[in-house]
This record gives sequence, structure tokens and C-alpha cells, in this order.
Amino acid sequence: MLKGTTVIAVKKDNKIAMAGDGQVTFGNTILKHKAKKIRKLYKGKVLAGFAGATADALTLFERLEKKLEAYSGQLL
Repeated sequence: MLKGTTVIAVKKDNKIAMAGDGQVTFGNTILKHKAKKIRKLYKGKVLAGFAGATADALTLFERLEKKLEAYSGQLL
């Protein structure tokens, strides 16, 4: 059995494609097949993908969203 998550992003000219697998596991047990590991943040202007523990990832997304709001969506 393969273990791991794939999230990939590709940019060409002014276009970006981002994708991730949809499987959530706990040990060797598959919990979900169609999870959305790519999220739109800050009014749909920022894309973020996650791998690892789902609860941790969702908490980090919330913290990133708050920072994006505080800094008007500026990442740099």
C-alpha cells in the first residue's frame, strides 16, 4: 500500500493549475476518498494545498486566512 499525499502546482505564463489527491487515511484505514486538499483563501485569490494531519492542516488554513485578512492578501 502506498502512503503519502500529492499536491502539485504548475504555472505557465499567467495561468496556474493546482491539484491534489483526495484520499484521507488514518494508519492503514482509508477514511475518505474525495477530500478537497486544495482550498481557496482570501476571497478566492490565494490557493493553498495541504498534506498531513487534516485537523492540523485546517487549523493552519484558518491561521493563514487571518494573516491574509490582516495584511490585505499580501503574501510577500
